[in-house]
Parts: sequence; C-alpha cells; structure tokens
Amino acid sequence: MLTQIVSEIVRNILSKSFADSNFTLETPPDARFGDLACNVALILAKKLGKNPRELAEELSAKLSENELIEKVEVAGPGFLNIFLKPNIFQRTLENIEKLSRDFSKSDSGKNEKVLLEFISANPTGPLTIANGRGGFGGDVLARVMERAGYVVSREYYVNDAGNQVELLGKSIQKVSGVRFPSFAKATEGRQESGEVQGQRSEVKDEEEELYQGEYIKELAEKHSDKITDDSFETGRIFAKILLDEEVKPAVEKMGVKFSTWFSEYELRESGGIEETYKFLEEKGLTYEKDGALWLKTSEFGDDKDRVIRKSEDQGGGPTYVLPDLMYHKSKFERGFTKLIDILGADHHGYVPRLKIGVKALGFGEVEVIITQLVKLFREGKEVRMSKRAGNFELMNDLIAEVGADAARWFFIMRDWNTHLNFDLDLAKKHSNDNPVYYVQYAHTRMAAIMQNAVRPRSPQAKLKMQNIDWKDGDLKLLVEPGEFNLIKKMAELPELVQEISKTYAVHQLTTYARELAEAFHKFYEACRVIDEENLDLTKARLRLVATVKEVLRIVLEDLVGVSAPSKM
Repeated sequence: MLTQIVSEIVRNILSKSFADSNFTLETPPDARFGDLACNVALILAKKLGKNPRELAEELSAKLSENELIEKVEVAGPGFLNIFLKPNIFQRTLENIEKLSRDFSKSDSGKNEKVLLEFISANPTGPLTIANGRGGFGGDVLARVMERAGYVVSREYYVNDAGNQVELLGKSIQKVSGVRFPSFAKATEGRQESGEVQGQRSEVKDEEEELYQGEYIKELAEKHSDKITDDSFETGRIFAKILLDEEVKPAVEKMGVKFSTWFSEYELRESGGIEETYKFLEEKGLTYEKDGALWLKTSEFGDDKDRVIRKSEDQGGGPTYVLPDLMYHKSKFERGFTKLIDILGADHHGYVPRLKIGVKALGFGEVEVIITQLVKLFREGKEVRMSKRAGNFELMNDLIAEVGADAARWFFIMRDWNTHLNFDLDLAKKHSNDNPVYYVQYAHTRMAAIMQNAVRPRSPQAKLKMQNIDWKDGDLKLLVEPGEFNLIKKMAELPELVQEISKTYAVHQLTTYARELAEAFHKFYEACRVIDEENLDLTKARLRLVATVKEVLRIVLEDLVGVSAPSKM
C-alpha cells in the first residue's frame, strides 16, 4: 500500500518532468536511511544520458514538494532515501482497518481459472512425510492465488491404472498366499525343470519390486475377501481402500480440501487413450516407425521424438508419456487456462519432456514446481525413509507428534528448491525458538491486550475505562517510530500476496509473519498501550493493535492455514 502510493508519486513526477522508467522501491534495513529507498535515478540516468547523482538531486527536489513526503536524501551513486510524513502512516492504518477481513484481497488474477495439482501420490500406501512439501505448500499457494483474484481448483490425480497398481495387487496376493497368475500359468502341468527354475528367477526379481511393510499384511488380513486371482484388479481394489482409509484421512488432517480426486482409470475407461491418439494424429503430431507410434516432440524443443505407443512385440500399449498428455489434455478441455503441477524431486528429469509434450497439444503450457527432499531429524539423528521397505514416516504420525500447525509451518518455511531438515524437537518446543509458536504468541498477546481493554483487571482501571470506546481513537496521536514500523509492515501484505501469486514462493509468508510479529513485540516494548492516565492515546493504540491482530489472523488462518489462538 505505501509503496503503491509512493510509486504513483514518483511516476507522476517522471511523466511531467522527466521520462517514464522502471524502478523499485524497497524498505531499507535501517530506519535511518528512510522509509523507502528508490533506484529510479540510477536507471533513468542511462536513458537520459545524465549523471545519476545529479539526476537524483533533481528528483529529490521534486519529491520533497509532495505533502506526504517529509524529506528525500540522496545516497551513494544516486539512490533516493525517502522519509514519509506521519499522515501517510495514519491514513494507511485507517485504510487497512476499513478493509478488515478483505485486506490484501485483489482482482489481479482477473478470475483466471487455475488448476493446481499436488500430492498425487500413488495410492499404493499410506501418505508419508515425503508428500508434505507439495501437500501443505500446494494448499497455501491455492489460498494465496484465491486472495489475489484467481479461481483455483485443487486436484489430486489418482494413479489407479498404472504398473504400480498391479505391483500393489501382486504384493497383496503374495502375503495372502495367492500365487502370481503369471507364475502359475508358466508352471502349470510341468516338472521342476531348469526352465521352471528360470521362471522362478524372474518371479524372484519381480518380488523384489513389490511393496513391503506391515501395512500390506494388515490390508490383506483385513480385506481378505476382496483378493482376487487377477493382480491388476486386486491392486485396483486395494488402491481404492488405501485411498479411502489412509490417504484421504491424512489429507484431511493436513487441512487440505481437494476440489477433485481425478481418476486415471476412469479417464482411460472413458476412451481417453484412443481419443488422445486420434487428437494428436489429426494435428499431424504423430508418425509410425518400427511398429511404434511416435510423437514429434523434437519440433517443440525436445532432443528427440518420443514413443507414445509401443510396437506389438513390446506389448502395444501406451508408454508413460501418453497418460500424462491425456490427463493434461483433459485439464484444458475442462476450461482451465493456467495449469500448475507440484511434483517431487524424483520428477526433475521428466519436467522438460512433460512441458514439451503439453506444449505440443496446442492448448497452452504447464508450470511445474519441483519440491526438494525432506530429511526428518529426531534428537539430532536423521530418520531414514524407505516406502518400498516399509520403513517410512507417516504424515499421520508426524501430525500426531508435532501438531498440524507446526507440521504445516515447518514444511512451507523453506523455498521449494532447498532441502528441508525437519527438526522434530524444535517443532514441539513451546518457546520463541519455535517460529510458529513465536508468531502465534504475538497473536495471543494482541488478544490479551484487547481483552484487558474490554475487561480491565484492576478496579481502578475498570473505573477509568468502563466507558471507553477505542474505535473512535484519534490516529493522529500515533507518531512513534515503533507505531510507524508496525504500520509499514502491515502495508506490505497486499503486494506480497500478489507477488507470491506470480512467483509461487509461499515460504515468504512465514518470513513475513515472523517479521510482523517481531515488529509488534518491539512496538509493545516501546509503547504502553493501555494507559489509564491517557485514554486518548490508549484508544488510538488499541485501534492499531486491533488492526494488526486482524492482519496477523489473515496471514495465519486465511493464507498459511494455521490457527490464530487467543490463548496458549
């Protein structure tokens, strides 16, 4: 808000006396260097062929004439350090107060329809903490984009038709005592010959790929009546059970609500595979070679063309590329114009092919966010995770141990591109060392201040403040640096929301929340809020506290998705 106001002032001066130019406004790390720093003179000097510092002096004189600007100092080679007058802070606070719950909302997204796909873990086991970054981060990104004016749908792609599903079925069959149909057929009516031993060797290799762990045994025992002699059908049945009994409850505990659980199996059954083959053929994007069907991805930047249908001697079915194209084609056909996929680190090498393949469809492009690995630490030691071996950390267990708030906060407080070391001990601490506790405590302190204003503790205070109406406090009485710093920090939120909606850097929200909490704690230490001897100033400061409490609530509850407690 403040940067927008000052930006308009600068642009107005440029249009009247100089020339249009790009520039940035930033908050200096030290208040001695002003409220905002601007680099316009450095950028514009090249365009006009002037000395940057001399140009900065000219701009400084023009800016200083504005009624909202106290003074402007030229620093270094031509930076403008801008000091604002108190009335701009008071006006800003009043605007934030009026907007209340709608503060930081905008229409910058112009109601564009966005499909945000995240988690999408194969339904072959319980949800693990490996899905935490995409799960929590995806939900936070959706919240931010909705606040920025996009129409966002959250989607979980259920891979219930691939090879992993068949492996799940074979895993269930194995622990239940059902022999693999392929092995049974190969050995039917034959003796224990060397040929049969070779078949067993192949089966042994296949067994090594099967899912392990107690959950497989528990599933097979609990639902033994649902095991069939068809491995794929068994896998599909148990994938649905895992989805309903393990994945969806874990997602609910994470606080994520998907708009759609999209089934790959149902898309295939509806004729999606053949429709996609036909669609690509009609667009002239395929050709046959060596009995296989190829997609001309090299025309769109790929290093070579890709097979999308195997030759008959290879089984004749679609390769892994085709289902992804089929799925993304359905996204565009459902009316979405912006597609965002959040994928794990193991998909990194596949992203270029996915983007090229989707581009070949001719609808639009897909944006991909890659999350890096998570390492879980308990008592200073790393906890190893291996889904195949059955030695993994469940999302349910993590939330039960540290709480949903801490889990969500810790998963999103680092950039997508950095590795995350999740410190369980720190996440459970009830102290200011714990970042989510620190921020939530600031909210409880604000709630306590407002409660004390309504219900004073001492009889003397109660007598003096019983008729106080802080909502009509005079904001002109707010003149302290701590008050202005708090207002400046609140005013950053609308632009931050718009920025994150474009960069997807959701970790910036937790950084902002901590900075806002820190600004409040410093204000509280420097400025007495409730002063029975100065009710006018008390009312003004209560308006400030009530406003920052609502802004912090917006960040915590509406954007990050954690609680904003009144008591801790």
